[in-house]
Amino acid sequence: MGGIGATGFILLVIVALLLFGPNKLPELGKAFGKTLREFKRGANGLMEDDSAAAPRRVEVNAQEAEQPKAERRLPE
Repeated sequence: MGGIGATGFILLVIVALLLFGPNKLPELGKAFGKTLREFKRGANGLMEDDSAAAPRRVEVNAQEAEQPKAERRLPE
């Protein structure tokens, strides 16, 4: 299935003009642009949060490593 050609694009513009009118289309375009910008910012924020929350290596001292799990206690 191919992309939208020139005739398809022209048809979409004509239908949009009929539905919303020429005065409302610039407002709709502006709102759509703001929505896309906010979505991109949110997606980039999530990607940065994922990289910051990467698993960290936890070091265990020799005494804790030698104790069996049953004997390990939480620090007081």
